[in-house]
Amino acid sequence: MKKISVLLILALLAGFSVQTPCEAGIIANFKSNIAQKKLYKSTRKDIKDLLILQDKLANAHDLEGLRKLYSKDYVNSDGFDVDIAFKMIKETWETYPDISYTTNIENIEFSDNYATVLVNEAAFAAPTEIIGDYRTVGELYSKSKCVYHLEKAGQKWLISSERVIDEVSTLKFGEARFVNMELNVPKQIGSGKTYTTTLKVDTPPNVTMVGSISRKDISYPAKENEEVFRRISDNVLERVFTANKDNINESVAASVGFTHAEGYDESKIRVYLSGLAFIMTRVNVIPENKLIKSEAENEQNK
Repeated sequence: MKKISVLLILALLAGFSVQTPCEAGIIANFKSNIAQKKLYKSTRKDIKDLLILQDKLANAHDLEGLRKLYSKDYVNSDGFDVDIAFKMIKETWETYPDISYTTNIENIEFSDNYATVLVNEAAFAAPTEIIGDYRTVGELYSKSKCVYHLEKAGQKWLISSERVIDEVSTLKFGEARFVNMELNVPKQIGSGKTYTTTLKVDTPPNVTMVGSISRKDISYPAKENEEVFRRISDNVLERVFTANKDNINESVAASVGFTHAEGYDESKIRVYLSGLAFIMTRVNVIPENKLIKSEAENEQNK
């Protein structure tokens, strides 16, 4: 009954044609507000539907369908255009054929033909690798917080850009799957500034760990990290890096190997690898603004 009464009231308002000027203004504003609310809800739904469809196509590994959701002018905060971005997606699916994705929307803002969507994303895969003498199943887990920038093309919303705020990926095999480890780095750093990275690992008993921490610019094709392995003592490994001056975002990666030693016979010791772990996180580099002048330069230019 409540739904019927609401429909009757709206019908009466729509058909009410004899009003004073003051009443007409109030009713017109009321109708306008209703229309605006409908448009607001409709737009939010369209944007949510786009992100839901993106997840659906990504989980189906439908590269062609996924690309239709992106603007031909797409470029992300790492400077990758739509062609490079989809080459990287294709390579990821080839490397991890079982990878799956989830997206949770935190906030949606829009105005006319532009929108920004703040999301939390996660990806999971279970790759296999030979560790020591055995083939073992690993765990790949990636999580990120990012902002999608959308633009409207006709009646469709398209993804025009993407900015990753924070991102951490871990890949663990063997004994490493059950060990807690953290790689602490700044989420962003000024161009040319130094920063410290710290790897913390909960060392299992009777295990010797070796590890490395390296950095590289986020580029395509990706460059190999220069790794120098050290024994991890007191559960901590640290390195200091200097951010690049080319205004390119960076990634920091840690590699950890778990080894055991056991008596082979009276005179020999057998050392074997029992686990591997890789952690990667991003550092967004804040560009240097070369148009900002110091007070001394300003005085000279007067």
